[in-house]
Amino acid sequence: MGLQQTLKALADPIRREILNMLKKRRMSAGEITEHFSVTAPSISRHLSVLKDADLIRDTREGKFIFYEINTSVLEETMLWIAALKGDGDNA
Repeated sequence: MGLQQTLKALADPIRREILNMLKKRRMSAGEITEHFSVTAPSISRHLSVLKDADLIRDTREGKFIFYEINTSVLEETMLWIAALKGDGDNA
């Protein structure tokens, strides 16, 4: 996925909080929604943006969909930021 799509997904505080929650364990959409004072469709949209940016993965188990964080995209973004800042040998 593109860096622009990743940064757009990370720009929203709700999406960043979802990622913080998913770094601890995988969760269903219902479990995620319980933590916010927004509607389920709104959380669904946030999950779609995160999934489109490849920041999360989903797995269907029966009638539930579980979400988990995909750290590889975050690692690539951090490497780009570090290079931009001038950290490391590849700057």
